[in-house]
Amino acid sequence: MTENTFNKPASGSPGSEKPRSRNGLIYGILIAALAGTWIYMLYDKNKSSEIQTQQTAQIDSISSSRDALQQEYNAANARLDDLISQNTRMDSLVKTKDKEIADMKSRINSILTNKNATQAQLAEARRLIEQLKGNISSYQETIEKLEGEKLVLTDERNTARKERDSVGSIKDSLNKKVNLGSVLHASNIHLQPIMLKKNGKEVETSKAKRADMMRVTFDLDENRIAPTGNKELYVAISAPDGTPLAVEALGSGRFTLDDGTEKLYTAKKTVAYTLGQKQTVVMDWKQNSDFKPGDYSVEIYHDGYKIGQGKVTLKKGGLF
Repeated sequence: MTENTFNKPASGSPGSEKPRSRNGLIYGILIAALAGTWIYMLYDKNKSSEIQTQQTAQIDSISSSRDALQQEYNAANARLDDLISQNTRMDSLVKTKDKEIADMKSRINSILTNKNATQAQLAEARRLIEQLKGNISSYQETIEKLEGEKLVLTDERNTARKERDSVGSIKDSLNKKVNLGSVLHASNIHLQPIMLKKNGKEVETSKAKRADMMRVTFDLDENRIAPTGNKELYVAISAPDGTPLAVEALGSGRFTLDDGTEKLYTAKKTVAYTLGQKQTVVMDWKQNSDFKPGDYSVEIYHDGYKIGQGKVTLKKGGLF
């Protein structure tokens, strides 16, 4: 028993230090490895967070750019629609480029509705939007030019119309003067009550009871404008009470005055007129009723104008 105790290494001897030193080294290595792992993990986490932050910022930037482009595109479309609605010529201009504009819009819409659109695609959309805006500006300039030409043309047309109207007015005025100048004039007008005797002889009378008919005589004065030809003359005789002497069965009727109104005539006659010559006209009116005493008036018309007038008074009863 004494021998065994004697053979064990004493505490603090070189033999007991070797295992302790080895264990310490192992622990140190493990601690160092663990610390390195932690450091790496922390670094990797920070790196991932930084990358994620960069990606998020990039996504936000792309989204913001897409939204901005969408607003520009919407504004351009609204401007185009407004121009078309305000001007039919704009619509015709756009229709000539329908395919080009449709393709452009389709591509822009395709990019802007793609949530995963890249910066390169957004750049393409921006370029197409700028091109569309340029086309719109070009269309507007063309319209303004056309409108300017239209205003000039309208002014020219207005001027031409005014000149034409002026010429027309002068022509109408001259025609009216010529027409008025060609209207014949009657003078030396006489309204004669006539009594017919049994032997056929005609005797002028002033007595209403004796009057069988009224004879109107007048001269057509010479006229240097009225052409040679047949002229239709109307005679309107009025009774003492102002009523017209007119019996349709005896040839009376209506004619139109220069102002468009109608008037009853007692008798009418077509006269063969010769340019520049004076001639006498005789017209008789024999009615189917007795003549009343009083003042009778006669008016003579040509081409709707009154060209002369006269009157006669018939007395009551008695001898002629």
